[in-house]
Amino acid sequence: MNSPPEEALNSAALLYKAGQYEKALSVLNSAVIQEENYLEYAYLLGLCYAKLKKYDEALLYLEQMVTENAEEERETQCRLVLAYIYIVTGRYRLAEYELKKLLGAASVSAVAYSALGHTVWKQGRIKDGLEWYKRALELDPENPTALNGFGYLLACDNRDLEKALSCCRKALDKDPGNPAYLDSFGWACFKLGKLEEAGKHLNAAAMRLGNNEECRNHLEEYRKAMLIK
Repeated sequence: MNSPPEEALNSAALLYKAGQYEKALSVLNSAVIQEENYLEYAYLLGLCYAKLKKYDEALLYLEQMVTENAEEERETQCRLVLAYIYIVTGRYRLAEYELKKLLGAASVSAVAYSALGHTVWKQGRIKDGLEWYKRALELDPENPTALNGFGYLLACDNRDLEKALSCCRKALDKDPGNPAYLDSFGWACFKLGKLEEAGKHLNAAAMRLGNNEECRNHLEEYRKAMLIK
């Protein structure tokens, strides 16, 4: 027997908050949804599919949300999730588009600016990336993602390497087991010629990140430097 729409939506929302995404989907897919409940339905479906990494299905519903005049808070969340999906699937221009749509919103955050920094850097625009990370740090000076991204791009650009190292260290101190932070800190150490410390952190990152190409390249550069030494 199908649940009434509001009861099903409330149940699915509670399951989503509890991290039970498959169960939330089951409730939503068995509910009879009326037109006035559709945006709530699409919103929860999109978020559940995104959490389950079923990105094609998530895009179908989240894109509807941002074109149907959803309330600002939900539109912001949906655009952030859309941007995340586009980033992890390598569609950086689409990610940049979604993130820039948020810039006029009152709720724009360091998260959005940091994501923009990453997205434009992935398109080869390192100076733009630094500017977005800088704006993220203006909003939240202790944000670890912004600290790590800003420090890493400084190191990649061979610019203000002591600052790069300091930012990456702060990020790593906040989350010592984060493999991306380990790699960034190791790379900043490498750029400063601190080879012993670089090797320790780059190897630790490589063990955690597996086949990440960028991490492998950093470790390869380090090994070449050690052979020359």
